[in-house]
Amino acid sequence: MTMPPSSRIPSASPVLASYLLAAALLFLVLHLHLLSVLLAGLLVYALVNALAPSLQRHLPGTRAHWLVVALLASTVVGLLTFAIAGTIAYLGSEHGNPSLLFERMAPVIERARAQLPEMIVNHLPDNSEQIREATMSWLREHAAQLQLAGKNAARVIVHLLIGMILGAMLALQTALARPPGGALTAALTERCRHLVTAFHDIVFAQVKISALNTLFTAIFLLIVLPLFGVSLPLAKTLVIATFVCGLLPVVGNLISNTLIFIIGLSVSLWVAVAALSFLVLIHKLEYFLNARIIGTQIRSRAWELLIAMLLLEAAFGIAGVIAAPIYYAYLKRELEARGLV
Repeated sequence: MTMPPSSRIPSASPVLASYLLAAALLFLVLHLHLLSVLLAGLLVYALVNALAPSLQRHLPGTRAHWLVVALLASTVVGLLTFAIAGTIAYLGSEHGNPSLLFERMAPVIERARAQLPEMIVNHLPDNSEQIREATMSWLREHAAQLQLAGKNAARVIVHLLIGMILGAMLALQTALARPPGGALTAALTERCRHLVTAFHDIVFAQVKISALNTLFTAIFLLIVLPLFGVSLPLAKTLVIATFVCGLLPVVGNLISNTLIFIIGLSVSLWVAVAALSFLVLIHKLEYFLNARIIGTQIRSRAWELLIAMLLLEAAFGIAGVIAAPIYYAYLKRELEARGLV
């Protein structure tokens, strides 16, 4: 029996519905602070699909996917266990004992007193006991904010774990033979495929950005500072940490810069200030270089990506800056697929 023309669903309706659902879900990811879930899931999904084909030559069916998921899970659990155990061991050691931190700050303050103007020196504590009292007072005043920050950090860790589990489950699901779905399912699958491709392009570009940032940092730490007679402790370790942290958009640079500043402060206040000034200057330059690198990867101009980053930052803060390259890359891929750009 043929349906009357008025009751037939236009073929464009499932595609339009898939676009609306994709846009709504991407908005909710930022609005509900679930970006960490999305990024973790996309990362695991992309890794499994990238590593599985090489194993499928030796393992039939879905065994390759299962093996990759097991390896990734073991790696993640191992790293988390190592990080937690290492943190506990460090805090229990002589170098990481919080009670000795104030004592180690005393020489830094003494050097600062000899180098800073008097108007600033007058506001510095006289000894480690005053540092301890000021720190404890600040902790009492900001106890609520610190407690909230701890809860947020725990929530992010849980979100990352959930995202990785979801990404692994979806990667396995794609390897299973299943009957084809309806038109809407096919359209949504196409939206997801474009999002994964956009994420892959951005991750590849982020590796280039991290390498560039590491190069500039290595020149400063291993060449510029020694030319001025300054040997920064753990310089080579900081270079490696810069590359690893640089794989995290935006936040990674903040982590590596903080580490460099703290290590520089252990040498001299002026070394720390010089390091901070250099890093700020370099990252201002890299802001435009990064936009160009990512723009080349996703075939977009630098100013387009900068506008997307500014708009999403204004709407969603730091999460918007992190999500902007992925979201814009996805938008460009969808427009190209429709022949609109």
